[in-house]
Amino acid sequence: MDHRLLEIVACPICKGKLTFDKDKQELICKFDRLSYPIKQGIPVLLESEARRISLEEDN
Repeated sequence: MDHRLLEIVACPICKGKLTFDKDKQELICKFDRLSYPIKQGIPVLLESEARRISLEEDN
């Protein structure tokens, strides 16, 4: 993931900062506990495509 892109993308729900999970190829919103997929190098920042992060994963 391009670090310049990571600096400008934000969670579509809370507008907060997203962190990149390289292993899972996801962008994570820790506040909303949502994970947005990256498909073919493109972040999919749609609430309908996000998955809820469990408490165990949120460490």
